[in-house]
Amino acid sequence: MSAFHLGFPIARLFPAPYNYAGVVIMALALALILWAALHFRRARTAIVPFRPVSALVTTGPYKYTRNPMYVGMTGILLGVAICLGSVTPFIVLPAFTALIRERFILAEEALMEEAFGAAYLDYKARVPRWLS
Repeated sequence: MSAFHLGFPIARLFPAPYNYAGVVIMALALALILWAALHFRRARTAIVPFRPVSALVTTGPYKYTRNPMYVGMTGILLGVAICLGSVTPFIVLPAFTALIRERFILAEEALMEEAFGAAYLDYKARVPRWLS
């Protein structure tokens, strides 16, 4: 993001002091990640991708998104882009979400469906992948 900003800034969207809103977004995104991790810890299940899981977590942020940690990571990137203030850092956001979807989310969903069957399919039908 910094390389895009420094090399190809194009236009300034968020001049100071408005770009500091990115810090607030990053803090909220980090809080979301920690909240989600807390629910994994309480359920005593693996948090690391592709490790065997022992529980289907559907509480806390998992009531609103099936992937709150990835939403949080995306939020951190959004905050960084806003802090940088120019247009080009925002290029990273759709690239990141596409990469996460292809590299992690689709495989994790398959593993969850295999591990929890109908319970996961019901959860998947009720809760969106990103945000509701």
